[in-house]
Amino acid sequence: MKKYDVTGIGNALVDMEFQVTDQFFADNGVEKGLMTLVDEDRQNSLMAVINTKEAKKQAGGSAANSIVAVSQFGGKSFYNFRVANDELGHFYLQDLVDSGVAIALKKEALEDGVTGKCLVMVTEDSERTMNSFLGITQNFSTKDIHDSAIKDSKYLFIEGYLVTSPNGKEAMVHAKKVAEEAGTKVALTFSDPAMVKYFKENFDDVIGASVDLLFSNEEEAMLYTGTDNVMDAREEMKKVAKHFVITQGKNGAMIFDGDTFIDIEPYQTTAIDSNGAGDMFAGAFLFGITNGHSYASSGKLASMASSRIVSQFGPRLQWHEAKEILARLNP
Repeated sequence: MKKYDVTGIGNALVDMEFQVTDQFFADNGVEKGLMTLVDEDRQNSLMAVINTKEAKKQAGGSAANSIVAVSQFGGKSFYNFRVANDELGHFYLQDLVDSGVAIALKKEALEDGVTGKCLVMVTEDSERTMNSFLGITQNFSTKDIHDSAIKDSKYLFIEGYLVTSPNGKEAMVHAKKVAEEAGTKVALTFSDPAMVKYFKENFDDVIGASVDLLFSNEEEAMLYTGTDNVMDAREEMKKVAKHFVITQGKNGAMIFDGDTFIDIEPYQTTAIDSNGAGDMFAGAFLFGITNGHSYASSGKLASMASSRIVSQFGPRLQWHEAKEILARLNP
């Protein structure tokens, strides 16, 4: 028996979310719909222009959002990350603990520096645009990974954003090797179209022969496979992943269970904020397949959960919402 359902590795960013207009992007040279890495001065200047009250802070980062979701649905999760010995770093540690996520990093062991921050900008069409200052998490490396947690997990979940730095990619490759040697299955998320567009070769190095489970949206799938439609992309994806999920926004998702394709229907909702939808889908799906649910049932759970996420601001459910969704799945 493994101690954890899922152990994750990824960037640790404190999320701060704001509502903006398309004109704001035009006036300030922000590329809409993508995650863009910026320095701290640029991030601060954008926040000054927004000039509005800061949204509730949350311990974020793509994989962290998914790992919290695993915990909220009742799973056992562990997270590997790096934050600094500052106010936001202390906040991040406590927020993960309060979310039921197991961690090994202690407050007294934190290094000097600046904890990473993600400026999440949401427009009226519900699309999210992120400008991230990585801070100390840009130094995330193999020394931040607790091999024992990976070995004692059913799944390792790797965040695609780590491919942007040599040390991050090295950590991804190391973690995957540890998992494979221990019989722990490996899941990877592409995280963002920009990651696939600019760092495809790095993903090739991480994936190697294959991964057990790959999470992608339609755009990422087509970019990675060099195809111009999702039907061709999904056939090419079979070459690099034993199982995979392609999320399709308002059209639901398609899952390859290793044998057949399963279409997951969307749940009707009024979308106001797409931030965290993909992270929630991955987290709910991982909870499902590590807790006795089929691929179809896990996809249904993930679709329910992500539809709830896009109908509200922020990338997380409330604890009672997770329980309500599970009750709907298992009436």
